[in-house]
Amino acid sequence: MPTNEKEINCNLFDQLSILERIEAVTDDEKALKQIAIERRQIERKLYQQPPRAE
Repeated sequence: MPTNEKEINCNLFDQLSILERIEAVTDDEKALKQIAIERRQIERKLYQQPPRAE
């Protein structure tokens, strides 16, 4: 289990790389749509702003 933000980000970038490799070799439209959904979910986690402390 990742213990810090850097490890989590590395795992998310690895997941994006896997999606890119799969996307490069498939012509299946349903698979490409699912890859796009997964990519958006990963990017949302990767680029989220940290919560503000008030």
